[in-house]
Parts: sequence; C-alpha cells; structure tokens
Amino acid sequence: MGLEKLKTILKNPISGNCLELRTPIIGASGTYGYESEFEDFIDLNCLGAVSTKGITLEKRPGNSGERLFEVQNGLINRIGLENIGINRFIAEKLPILESKNIDFLLNIAGSTEKDYETLALIANENKIKALEVNVSCPNVKQGCLEFGLNPEGLFKLIKLIRKNYEGFLIVKLSPNTTDIKPLASAVEKAGADCISAINTVRGLGVKINYNSNKFIKKCVSGGLSGGCIKPIALYMASEIKRVAKIPLIAIGGIATLEDLFEFIYVGADAFQIGSANFVNPSICSKLAQELNQFMIENNFSGFEELKKAIKE
Repeated sequence: MGLEKLKTILKNPISGNCLELRTPIIGASGTYGYESEFEDFIDLNCLGAVSTKGITLEKRPGNSGERLFEVQNGLINRIGLENIGINRFIAEKLPILESKNIDFLLNIAGSTEKDYETLALIANENKIKALEVNVSCPNVKQGCLEFGLNPEGLFKLIKLIRKNYEGFLIVKLSPNTTDIKPLASAVEKAGADCISAINTVRGLGVKINYNSNKFIKKCVSGGLSGGCIKPIALYMASEIKRVAKIPLIAIGGIATLEDLFEFIYVGADAFQIGSANFVNPSICSKLAQELNQFMIENNFSGFEELKKAIKE
C-alpha cells in the first residue's frame, strides 16, 4: 500500500529550515538501534525516520546491574547511554544507513558543552541532515539533564550547537521539571528547528517477595516510559505549544491510532514510538498503515489536512 498521503514536512517558521519525512512515524532513540536492525520485522519505508541510539563522543559501557524493570503499563530503564561512540558510528553505521537509504535523526548526548560542540561539528562535516540533541536523559551521572533543566544554560548550549551545525536541529526535552515552557522558549530562541518531547519520567520500580521467612526486595530507579506516561506527555506537549512556534515531535506512550489523534490535538506534527516497539516490533508499520487507511476512507488529501481537521 502506498503511503503518499503521509508525507510530512517539519518546517521551522522562523528560519525556514525543513525536514521532509515519508511518514510522521519515527522509531524513538534507544528502542530502534543504530540503523537497520528492525528491517526483519517491518518495511523501514513505513518510517519517517529512525532516531538512533544516543551517541556520545567516546564509547560508553552504560550502567552496571539490572537495567530494565517492568511496571504496570510501562518500563523503567537505566541503560545509561551505552553506545559505540561517534567515530565508530560514522565508520560502521553511517554507511549502512546511507546504502539502504534510511532517513535518520542522529541522537547525541554529552557530559560537557565541548562534547556537544564536537559532536555537532562531526555531524556537520558528515552532512548528517538531522540532529536530535538529548539534554534530558535521567540515567547518567553527568551531563544531559544538567543542561536540560536550566533555561539559561540550555539556551547557551543550543546556541553553541547551532553555530556549529547547519542541518535540521531538534532538541529533546525532559518532563522532569516544574515548568517546561521556559525550556521550550529557550531552545526556540537559540535556533532549534524542532522540539521532541518527552523523554522518560523519573521513576522507581519496587518488587517485594516473601520467601523462606524473609522479604526479598528489588528496586530499580531510572526513566519510566510506556503507556503509563501518556497523560504527562500530552500535558507537556500542550504546554510546549503554548509558547513555541517550531514543530513538535511527540513522544510518550504512543501505541494506537487514537493516541496519534490525541497528540495531534495538543500540537504534535510527528510522533516517536518507543516502548511499544518492545511489545510489538511491527507497531510503527502498523500505525503508518492504519493512519493511511483512515485518511483514504475519510477522504483526507494529506496529513496536513488531517491535522487541521483535528485541531479545529
């Protein structure tokens, strides 16, 4: 089935910078690997893009101990940005993405401003057309969230990245704040082309069993994702759109066609699918096909017309 109706253009109305996507469905960072890992499950042409596993300047081993903890309608992770580093990504993964014509967002994270500056320069030198800047991971001891919760520091960081990167610049915001609006305003003023939100919510998973006359206890603290955070994500999306004119890629508990409609209503222009991939590896293809079929059956000429109708 052709998906021409799902063509999406994310356009910064301030600078005019654009990112064209085949569909508004994106595989979220940390759930889709580095490049073509999911092609055994779906036709990757159903995706607008893949957001790569978070890439840092140097290789990272991630956190030790238990990294995943299932909770009701969700998942807590404390992976800790385990990744191969930017040089191996450029040498080993980028050629695969390019040879298979897979559109992608390079997700980057750093511990210092210099890290982000260097990553932006490398991305620019390699003509990577879209960068997703992670300033919101709660699972690392240094960097990321430290930048993402201070509007002044975030403005300075994104300004620095913008100076060194010419492509389409997306900033991934954290929900772990009392007010996300100043953060959204800061990245827009600093020159970001788009916001993606939300990253995971801080959470604690606890499991207690009674065995052989004693309690066996397990606790995992990390980032909570999945259907249980959707109301938070909807609220944060609506708050972002109160102050920001640039496009919004919604993230947080998306798994059904109805979820897509709800996020469009609060201002989303595209969607990242994360934890749902672990439940159903073909969920991105399924959502693209269902959205396309809905538009055909209800005579919508394109995705922009559908968004307009939902927001009216």
